[in-house]
Amino acid sequence: MSEAALLADEARYCSFGDTVHYSEPPRIFDRCEGSWLFDAGGTPFLDLQMWYSAVNFGYANPRLNAALKRQIDTLPQVASQYLHPTKIELAKLIAQDAKKKWGLDGRIHFNVGGSQSIEDSLKLVRNARQGKSLMFAFEGGYHGRTLGASAITSSYRYRRRFGHFGERAHFIPFPYHFRGPKGMSKEEYGEACVWHFERLFESEYNGVWDPKAGQSEYAAFYVEPIQGTGGYVIPPPNFFKGLKRVLDRHGILLVVDEIQMGFYRTGKLWSIEHFGVTPDVLVFGKALTNGLNPLAGLWAREELINPQIFPPGSTHSTFASNPLGTAVGLETMRMLAETDYETMVTRKGALFLAGLRDLQKRHPEIGDVDGLGLALRAEICATDGFTPNKALLDKMVDIGLAGGLEHKGKRMGLVLDVGGYYKNVITFAPSLHISEEEIGLAMALLDQLITRAKRG
Repeated sequence: MSEAALLADEARYCSFGDTVHYSEPPRIFDRCEGSWLFDAGGTPFLDLQMWYSAVNFGYANPRLNAALKRQIDTLPQVASQYLHPTKIELAKLIAQDAKKKWGLDGRIHFNVGGSQSIEDSLKLVRNARQGKSLMFAFEGGYHGRTLGASAITSSYRYRRRFGHFGERAHFIPFPYHFRGPKGMSKEEYGEACVWHFERLFESEYNGVWDPKAGQSEYAAFYVEPIQGTGGYVIPPPNFFKGLKRVLDRHGILLVVDEIQMGFYRTGKLWSIEHFGVTPDVLVFGKALTNGLNPLAGLWAREELINPQIFPPGSTHSTFASNPLGTAVGLETMRMLAETDYETMVTRKGALFLAGLRDLQKRHPEIGDVDGLGLALRAEICATDGFTPNKALLDKMVDIGLAGGLEHKGKRMGLVLDVGGYYKNVITFAPSLHISEEEIGLAMALLDQLITRAKRG
């Protein structure tokens, strides 16, 4: 069937409620390999967002694909009330890693996707805090679009047409230094954000704390260590230590959302490791199976999730801990243990960030660049280097998806992701296996892209 015919049928029969129609016309891809997607005509598109960081280890990764194929031929499916070996082995590896890093016993609970595991974590913390349903979360934070997850996601547009399922979170400013108060260093701004949060507990009249009972009305604080959809905003190193000090003092749980930043996106298995604090609950997903299977989950401290406090049937999904997903996830964890991803991602991230800073020198419209590992950002602005310029970034995305860029006489495209508070940030999440040559190519294509977009 021709591309035109497929698009006509899509327009007639498919819901527009997903994100496909963020770009018009939608792009159809036929195959993938490594850092590349290919359309029906064979045009290569260098992907610098890898399915929102779900494909950290490259498209069609041979080792992970082979694990999926083996499982299909042995135990492709089994009802979730029964056990299979890879579920147990995968849970053990993740729990043992947490024990090694944080000195805490804990357990793993699986589900089919990040939003679903966020929902499970909400049950977990409400249960542990005697049904308290109020949560703190960050401005710019994103935790999913199910009803519960959207209640702790700061964007009102995800809730506007659907009402509320329980109470909306209390959203706290994140230390977004580039757009923060002038005259403060990044570290000073982080300290100021902690101070403003801490003062909520100074008096009962600030609305969150009863000093006579020694109780907070809030059960947990949901955080992304590096903001994802919010624009890959990286906080100062001291920020989370200060925040955790306040939370521990007032009996509030720290729930860390690693759905986008987990599995070495930032150079460590979990991005929270960069900040020297211990989570009470950690939610993961996406890259666990390299995008081959919807599988996610959470780790929680033993006292929050042991069978006495969180008994059988507390939450359930038909496809939770499915054997195809746990087999690939187990192979992912084994692969991570055999390769020094920390060194590799740190080195490639530094090279990528240096390339972005070189582009910034030549294009004043790139107002801010930053990165941690291979989670990087470029904020697209007006020529003043500060005023958000969503229109220019939209042009860049469209030109990249048109597949008309050129390099050494070859036609190609570029796949970018848009994020940020003003939808003016390119959020870069290239394959962790991206080559140095491909990083150089990415910079050349970005240079060409922004030059074309500025010309209109």
